[in-house]
Amino acid sequence: MDATVDHTMMRVEDLDASLDWYTTHFDYEEKARMEMDTFTNVYLGPEDVHEEGAVLELTYNHDDRTYEMGDAWGHIAVRVDDVYDAYEELMDAGVEDYRDPDSCGGRYAFVTDPDGHEIEIVQRDHGARWSIDHTMVRVEDADAAIGWYVRTLGFDLVRREEMDDFALYFVKPEGAAEEAMSIELTYNYDGRSYDFGDAWGHFALMVDDLEDAWETLTARHAEDYRDPESCDYVYAFTRTNDGHEVEVLDSWPDAAE
Repeated sequence: MDATVDHTMMRVEDLDASLDWYTTHFDYEEKARMEMDTFTNVYLGPEDVHEEGAVLELTYNHDDRTYEMGDAWGHIAVRVDDVYDAYEELMDAGVEDYRDPDSCGGRYAFVTDPDGHEIEIVQRDHGARWSIDHTMVRVEDADAAIGWYVRTLGFDLVRREEMDDFALYFVKPEGAAEEAMSIELTYNYDGRSYDFGDAWGHFALMVDDLEDAWETLTARHAEDYRDPESCDYVYAFTRTNDGHEVEVLDSWPDAAE
């Protein structure tokens, strides 16, 4: 199944505050917006995001609900050319000090957005500045998770890092550009389980033909969570073996969850 990882969705409680934060600190621009009766979706990314690069979807529900972060979703990571310079720039702009580069061995750093979503800052020599490098999710069985992404979505395992008490596995669509977003599967060795909360929503795959892609997923025994018919043939949803939601679409929809 040919697919591109198109976006990661997170829910926010104050859309104006979130838009101001991302456009001010990451120089994001609004790529698309959908205004519905009960919610608003806004897609954001760098001006020069790669054609296979992912964007960020902010979902704002109009009923003033609040959200629980949970721990099944971890963070998004954004690219910079120098992690120390980028972190200092954010601190000078008034972003809260969360995990500085020194506390992370000089390899990366973390900040949080106004709703508490964690954002990793990683040093890369490719991709637009602040573009999304990966989205991290936690899994309970590394072998089963890798198998699901490879078998069901047709992803490749492109990088692995195994530590004393956890391991990181990075997967992305076969043949994807270096600038494309990957999914980081974090596996902790202590056998813990995870709570999803509702502050994070899904990651999305862009395909050439929604119904054909759904037929392929069905043949590979992907969970029939929200099929194309139930979503007016605009998009569909399955879930990974760990329960993370995956949207499948062939264009940005006129309406979304």
